[in-house]
Parts: sequence; C-alpha cells; structure tokens
Amino acid sequence: MPDNSPTPIRLHPITIAIDGYSSCGKSTMARALAQAIGYIYIDSGAMYRAATLLALQEDLLHPSRHDQLQKRLSQSTIEFKLNTTTRQQETYLNGQNVETLIRTLQVSQNVSPIAALPFVRQQLTELQRRLGQHGGIVMDGRDIGTTVFPDAQLKVFVTARPEVRARRRLLEMEQKGEQADFDDVLRNVLERDHIDSHRAVSPLRQAPDALLLDNSDLTPSQQLEFLVQAFHKVTADNP
Repeated sequence: MPDNSPTPIRLHPITIAIDGYSSCGKSTMARALAQAIGYIYIDSGAMYRAATLLALQEDLLHPSRHDQLQKRLSQSTIEFKLNTTTRQQETYLNGQNVETLIRTLQVSQNVSPIAALPFVRQQLTELQRRLGQHGGIVMDGRDIGTTVFPDAQLKVFVTARPEVRARRRLLEMEQKGEQADFDDVLRNVLERDHIDSHRAVSPLRQAPDALLLDNSDLTPSQQLEFLVQAFHKVTADNP
C-alpha cells in the first residue's frame, strides 16, 4: 500500500522529474504521485503531441515545411485545463480541447520526429520551465531530468520491456474504441525508442542521479508506493 504518512513541511516545494521510454505509463504514475502529495502534474509529452497534431492538421510534417511549422508553433498556445467532472487535466491547443486527438496512433507515429526538431524542443522547453519555475510539480517526459530541470531534487527513470509497453498501448487504444494491430504497435514502440534515444537534441537517457524504475511487472499501487517513498526520503533528507 502507498505510504500515506504526513508529508514533511518544506519552505520550498521540490521539483520531481519522471523520464523514460514511451508507453511505460509515466503520465499515469506521475499524475497519481502528484495527487498523493498535493503537487501539480504537468504532462510534457502532451505538449509534443499537441505540436505534432498541429503539424498534421496544417500539413506541415514534411521537412520542406518546417519553417512554417516553427512560425505556427510560435503563434500557438498549448495549455492545460482541469476537467471539473473527471478532475483530470486536459490539453488545449489554440483554445481547443485536443486530449483525445493527441492520443491517436497517427500522432504516436509522428511525435518522435517532430519532438526531435531543435526549434520544437526549444520552444516547449521554455514553456515547461515557466510552468515549473516555482516547484511543487511532477513533470514527466523524455528529458525533464536531463535538460528541462537538471537540478530537480527527485528524478526517476522508467523503463519496461517493449512487449509489455506495446500491450499497454494497445489496451489503451482499444479502450478508446481505436483499432490497431499488436505488431504495428510494437513496431511503433521500438521505432520511438530508437528515435528518442538517438536524436541530436536532448536524447532520451537516464540522468546519473535518477532512480531506475522497471515497472514491467509492477501494479499501479506498487509503482505509487515506490514513488511516494522516494519523495518522502528526498524531503526528509532535504527539509
């Protein structure tokens, strides 16, 4: 069971960075941790998905049109708003709720190349830093602990076997009524791993001071227990 002992009082709330491979459930665990400790959750991956959706909607995927994408992204807004019914934060692109649209396989198939573009990373990294400049946040992504918040007091790097991640992703899609083939999803997972790990700007890697969490065989409650205990240890060591 999660450790529900009182959270140590700190003058300055800490920043928590959760990085790792695609379809590891980082967003789910980060959201659960934020709720458990009373912090704000920020889904950086949703920002890159929103940028990818923008490129898809305006036919700006091709490299010949990246100058236009850079301009359009600089003119766009990406925000998070709380759904008062579900109590979950949802992603808005230029004022439109795109939470469902950014989770499609089409976006998943294109997000890694778009996220590798230097101007995309620069613009979204600046936005992420503004959102988290006062601490008291849990942010997940690919380079939060290495690039966005290298001084984060708690860093966690999440991994899981590719087949496990593909099954999780397929189940998520099926629950939303989307049809997909397991082999296609697994191929997409492996392709994203390669692109994320080999991109020139802010490649996916474990920060030297990050805790490693392999959640291939863990339940959500076991994951949360690990994270809450890590949080209590950091806040106890650095009151």
